[in-house]
Amino acid sequence: MKITLKDGSFKEYDQAMAAIDIAKDISEGLARVACVAEVDGNVVDLRTIIDKDCTLNILTFDSEEGKKAYRHTCAHVLAQAVKNLYPDAKLTIGPAIDNGYYYDFDMESLDRAALDAIEKEMKKIIKKGDKLERFELSKEEAIELMTKRDEPYKVEMIKEHPDTDTLTFYQQGDFIEFCAGPHLMSTKTIKAFKLTSSSGAYWRGDEKNKMLTRIYGTAFNKKADLDAYLEHLEEIKKRDHNKLGREMELFTTVDVIGQGLPLIMPKGVKIIQKMQRWIEDLEDNEWGYVRTKTPLMAKSDLYKISDHWGHYKDGMFILGEDDEDENGNSVSGKDIFALRPMTCPFQYYVYKASQKSYRDLPYRMGETSTLFRNEDSGEMHGLTRVRQFTISEGHLICMPEQIDEEFKNCVKLAKYCLETLGLEEDVTYRMSKWDPESPDKYLGGAEEWDRVEGAMREILDEIGLEYTEEAGEAAFYGPKLDIQAKNVYGKEDTMITIQLDMFLAERFDMYYIDQNGDKKRPYIIHRTSIGCYERTLAWLIEKYAGKFPTWLCPEQVRVLPISEKYAEYGQKVLDELKKNGIDATMDNRSEKIGYKIREARLDKLPYMLVVGAKEEEEGKVSVRSRYLGDEGMKELGEFIAAIKEGKVSVRSRFAGDEGQKVLSVFINDICEEIRTKRIRPIEVTEEENTKKK
Repeated sequence: MKITLKDGSFKEYDQAMAAIDIAKDISEGLARVACVAEVDGNVVDLRTIIDKDCTLNILTFDSEEGKKAYRHTCAHVLAQAVKNLYPDAKLTIGPAIDNGYYYDFDMESLDRAALDAIEKEMKKIIKKGDKLERFELSKEEAIELMTKRDEPYKVEMIKEHPDTDTLTFYQQGDFIEFCAGPHLMSTKTIKAFKLTSSSGAYWRGDEKNKMLTRIYGTAFNKKADLDAYLEHLEEIKKRDHNKLGREMELFTTVDVIGQGLPLIMPKGVKIIQKMQRWIEDLEDNEWGYVRTKTPLMAKSDLYKISDHWGHYKDGMFILGEDDEDENGNSVSGKDIFALRPMTCPFQYYVYKASQKSYRDLPYRMGETSTLFRNEDSGEMHGLTRVRQFTISEGHLICMPEQIDEEFKNCVKLAKYCLETLGLEEDVTYRMSKWDPESPDKYLGGAEEWDRVEGAMREILDEIGLEYTEEAGEAAFYGPKLDIQAKNVYGKEDTMITIQLDMFLAERFDMYYIDQNGDKKRPYIIHRTSIGCYERTLAWLIEKYAGKFPTWLCPEQVRVLPISEKYAEYGQKVLDELKKNGIDATMDNRSEKIGYKIREARLDKLPYMLVVGAKEEEEGKVSVRSRYLGDEGMKELGEFIAAIKEGKVSVRSRFAGDEGQKVLSVFINDICEEIRTKRIRPIEVTEEENTKKK
């Protein structure tokens, strides 16, 4: 028996051997850290018997598959510990995931003290070091075993499992789990783990099913790596938009209003307004878009033409009773309405309102659209997954010969928006294709899809875009380019979409008159410049930890009179700032100045201007930043009436002490920073400033 190793060398044996024994023969050190083996490209247990020529790769924790097996084994230990402490808890599933694992139980909810107790029990199990034994049963035997052990969810899973000769189980001590594996050889191999949190989760992700208790955890083969990861978790929690956005009063949610229906607070509205006005002006003035405003709802007839009614009805909010008969006709005779989940069929009728010739194309329509989608409750999260949202939506009606250039420009515009927001380096690109295995989910046939997907691929390659391809992620009417981003926890969402549509022009009888006077079908591009404003706001909160670029800040400068006596002087400064388009406020409360400064810093303001007796008497203004705090009094040059020509000592979070500037120059600088949407690199830190002090 010849075993070819990863480096091209080989081992020869005259008898069958377990993968772990071959690992020991290669190196005792390798065997000690081995997690699983890869045999002819298939990942298997180290206990697997090898009895023929093959390629063999021994995988450690440093490999992706090694981590999965390590953490999946830890999930089994978690389940065993829960059963030891809560015998009535029912087992469901417990997979390895990115950076850890989870297990869902039918049991009571758990607090941190309960998780700590489970951790303690897990340590006992690991210390005992039971071997994981793999065995197989027939489907009937498997059902009998799990029924006897009173595990109804496992019985359900086994019954639904495709018929095979045998099903695989793993046992450690008296704990038995229905599982395909692979796993570590022993629980003792687990070196460092932590249960990180607990939450609710519906069985199989369906809100109609029972709510379960999900326990999250992570595991590493070195304590130092675990400690580093836990420290990382604490840091990203500070950036979690769902937490930070509420603390900064950017948005909130209310149970009586409903899940997935956030209230955007005044500060959050300011940020979204700035993005919205920027995008609308950008599209209309620089990219040739016309602006539309279309209804928030429509009769079912509209969605039937587009076929959203057939393909997306479950994701829509239907108004009134859906009393259609088998032919799609209303039983009551009343119109059936639905809130719109998309804008495209509405804008098509804007296009159709007048006859278009080839001279009118491309016809680019943009709209700030409020949309409604009936997302599952289990999918709701902060601002990233909601049931009502606003999007910079648009549709381009093109001649066939224009499609390449227009698609490229859509990508170019999206990239420009990402660069302006400082987010371009954080995204990946995905070509989302149809699934030929499920043709019923899509309009058209394989030939049409292959043709359009091929055309999109050529465009993306010509652009030089690095992208992946994913089957089954296309819309039912065409392939798309999805621009993806991950939140602080690593979950990926689609931020921006640019899509080719090859069917709906015909369904809506859209045409243009060509040079010869003939009617021709146009091509359609569905696209967005910046995506959903709510999701983008969430992304920005996490990217900047609330310290937004100055132009996006809902409050850019706060004037802080030392006492009420200096409110008049502070008002002059405030008026000058506002006159120049700066979002400024004044804190004229009777609180101590130290308290006002601390609050301003907690609000993550770019700039603070402090005014008091000495400032007014000596013609001085103290400038503070959220990093550097009190900079003291500094000489001003000539101070002109109403402060406009006076000087201020400027310090910022970006460069620290920037020296004295004429106030008008300071105002011009910050206006330029806001106008150009500049993202200034931060050159100083709060810690550095503390050392200076």
